[in-house]
Amino acid sequence: MSQGDSKRGQGASKRGLRKGLTSYGDAEFSLFLRKVFIKAAGYSDDALDRPIVGITNTYSDFNPCHGNVPDLIEAVKRGVMLSGALPMVFPTISIHESFAHPTSMFLRNLMAMDTEEMLRAQPMDAVVLIGGCDKTVPAQLMGAISTDLPTVFLPVGPMVVGHHQGEVLGACTDCRRLWGSYRGGQMQEAEIEAVSNRLAPSVGTCMVMGTASTMACISEALGFTLPLGATVPAPHAERRRIAEASGKRAAEMAKSGGPKPSELMTPASLRNAQVVLQAIGGSTNGIVHLAAMAGRAGLELDLNSFDEIGRSTPVLIDLKPSGNDYMEHFHHAGGLPRLMRELADLLDLSAPTVAGGTLADVVAGAEEVRGQTAIRPRGNPLKAEGGMAVLHGNLAPRGAVIKQAAASPKLMQHEGRAVVFTSVEDMTNRVDDPALDVTADDVLVLLNAGPKGAPGMPEAGYLPIPKKLARQGVKDMVRISDARMSGTAFGTIVLHITPESADGGPLGLVRNGDRIRLDVAKRRIDLLVDNDELSRRAAEPVTLPHEAPTRGYAKLYMDTVLQADGGCDFDFLVPPKQS
Repeated sequence: MSQGDSKRGQGASKRGLRKGLTSYGDAEFSLFLRKVFIKAAGYSDDALDRPIVGITNTYSDFNPCHGNVPDLIEAVKRGVMLSGALPMVFPTISIHESFAHPTSMFLRNLMAMDTEEMLRAQPMDAVVLIGGCDKTVPAQLMGAISTDLPTVFLPVGPMVVGHHQGEVLGACTDCRRLWGSYRGGQMQEAEIEAVSNRLAPSVGTCMVMGTASTMACISEALGFTLPLGATVPAPHAERRRIAEASGKRAAEMAKSGGPKPSELMTPASLRNAQVVLQAIGGSTNGIVHLAAMAGRAGLELDLNSFDEIGRSTPVLIDLKPSGNDYMEHFHHAGGLPRLMRELADLLDLSAPTVAGGTLADVVAGAEEVRGQTAIRPRGNPLKAEGGMAVLHGNLAPRGAVIKQAAASPKLMQHEGRAVVFTSVEDMTNRVDDPALDVTADDVLVLLNAGPKGAPGMPEAGYLPIPKKLARQGVKDMVRISDARMSGTAFGTIVLHITPESADGGPLGLVRNGDRIRLDVAKRRIDLLVDNDELSRRAAEPVTLPHEAPTRGYAKLYMDTVLQADGGCDFDFLVPPKQS
């Protein structure tokens, strides 16, 4: 090792292999040993003397959404090397929505911790995060925000559309719609089996405006993703070109030292992301994840402010489940840059992005696509107000969320009798019972499905229509819970009731036959039971539908998880709020 190496290894400003040396009590030996072992992989001194760009590998056989990750890694590496830096690929946890038990949300914080600790532990000057499936995007960005390492986020991209009997299909909005037809007896088993081969025709995330697409759009709106990075379909060559460009940009950031996440996640960019979330008719999960990401930066996402943003921000994206089109149509219409041009007066265009400029530069470069219909003009919105509304009332003292863009207009003001399920298991066992006392005017209520109650706040809020009603042609009912639902779902569904029933929230006081009133226009959700009776019920002990865990990650989760309004992060990972 040269004398120069020794001095640089001990210097205050460290780069590349000299960052975060393993502690042996001798910095020179630490650097020497690190070089000894990395040279076993065949690296030259020239390569090892360059800035390092880390690249996360979230490929897994259990995660078909990330099936193109190996190709994207190669493209990112190419971009890094073309810019004179050294790419280093490393694995992290990979979680897929439908392959994670009990739910991917239960594991989101574990992936965030894994990402954060690997970014801290290993020497890198910048990182390209590759993710896409619902919880991977917020998990990775939560970790990156906490480490404040220069970061480019690269989404894996949405699937292309499928086809069945002349109809365009998309996972998973059409999964739910067609499964509902099958449950209601309008589709036979042979046809639903054929549909299962056609709903997800390629790798990539759901091609509707579900949680994965929502979070990709939020990442681009916050400035963590290169322009158009949220919408290019996963199998397209352009996705690889964006991957190469992401690697190139990360190499430049490794040399310059920024922008860092702390420069991107600001009060202004947080508001921009909320505007975009409302305008795309995004997933209700997006508000929980955005709250968690903001919390890592010491910021608070105020639900009342989010609701106010929704009142002045129309839904402009004509995508399922709120509209008709799919992500590839959004992309070919100009993607997020073109949408943000329509929203320019509602955005802070001075916010920086990883592309090197500001949102103003992104908007100025937006393509004008003749004849496109996926992105509506402000004068002809899909919905006059934003996709989500925040409700309060004696059932939700700290708030609840409804995706009004995907709800039935006739149910937006509704009063009905409560039909209560005390847990997800109870609902599973009884919802299709022919003896269930339920009518289409009732309100289905699910308890103990929040962060602690389930645990893991599963996407159980999309309570199925009881089979006997589905066979009568009932397609929607008012449904309320402390659970989440998939961003691909639709219906008049009140979610994220906070505090949850398992944490002593008033939702746990609802009994069969109680009257519940929903009034979205007034932003209210109320249990019509007198206060004396509620006080009597509140004196009864709260019991969880499961035993409290005594070890491992499950215990850590139960002991420290925050409620939905805090993003369901762990309390010890959230810094004090900025004043």
